[in-house]
Amino acid sequence: MTLFEAVILGLAQGFSEFLPISSSGHLALLQYFFGIDGERVLSFAALLHVGTLFSIFAVYYREIGALILELCATIRDICTGKGPLINANETRRLGFMIIVATIPTAIIGLLFEKLFSGLYSAIIAVGAGLLITGCLLWFADKLARGEKDIAEMKFRDAVFVGVLQSVALCPGVSRSGSTIVGGLFSGLRRELAVRFAFLISIPSVLGAVVLEAPDAFRDGIDGELLVPVIVGVALSALTGFIAIKAMIRVVSNKKLGYFSFYTWIVGAAVILYSLLK
Repeated sequence: MTLFEAVILGLAQGFSEFLPISSSGHLALLQYFFGIDGERVLSFAALLHVGTLFSIFAVYYREIGALILELCATIRDICTGKGPLINANETRRLGFMIIVATIPTAIIGLLFEKLFSGLYSAIIAVGAGLLITGCLLWFADKLARGEKDIAEMKFRDAVFVGVLQSVALCPGVSRSGSTIVGGLFSGLRRELAVRFAFLISIPSVLGAVVLEAPDAFRDGIDGELLVPVIVGVALSALTGFIAIKAMIRVVSNKKLGYFSFYTWIVGAAVILYSLLK
C-alpha cells in the first residue's frame, strides 16, 4: 500500500464513518478501484477503526466519562443489593439503552457474519446498499417529528435502533445513517438521535476491532507500511472529528436528506458500472 492510498483510505474512513454515506461501502469501492487485496488491507482497516474511535471520544468525552462512572455506580448498587436502578438518573438510563441497542447488533452480526462478508466482493451490492441508505435518509428527514428525551425513550426504541445498526453490516448501508434514522423514526429529539447513534457505535466498532485483530495482526505490520499506517489513522481520527461535528448541525437543521442525492448518484453509478463492465 502506498502513502497516497493510505491518505485516501484514511480520509474516506473518517468522513464516511460518521457522515451517512457508508464507510464500508466507500472502502470496498476504493479497494476495488485501487486494486488493493483485501487481506493486505485488513490490519490497516482495523487501525482505521481505532482512529474513528478517537474521534468519538474527542467529541463526547464528557458523556463517555459520565457513563463509565455511572457504570461503576451501577455495579456497586447491584453488589449492595439495591439493584440496577435503571431510572436513577438520565446518564444511567442512557447507559442501559446503549447496552440494549448493542445486543441485537451483536447477535445479528455473529449469526450472519459470513453472509455480510461475502457481499463485499460484489460492488453491485455496495451500489444497492447506497440506494437503500439514500431512501432511509430522505424519508427520515421528511417524516420524523420526534420530541422524546432519554426519560421518554423506551427499550423497544433502543432495540429498533440496534436492529437498524445491524442492517448497516451490509456494504453500502451507512451505520451512522441507519442508526440516526432509527432514532428519528423512534421519536427521539434530533440532537439525542445523533448522540445516541454515535455512542452506540463505540461497542460496535470495538467489537469489530477485536474480531478483526487476530487475523489482521497475525503476521505483524510490515515496516514499510508504518508511515502510511500512522498517516492514515491520524487522518481518519481528524476527519472523523470534523464529520461528527458536521452531522450534529446537519441533523439539527433538518438537512439529512441532502446526503440522499449523493448516495443515490454514487449507488446508481456503481450499479451501472457493474452491469456494463
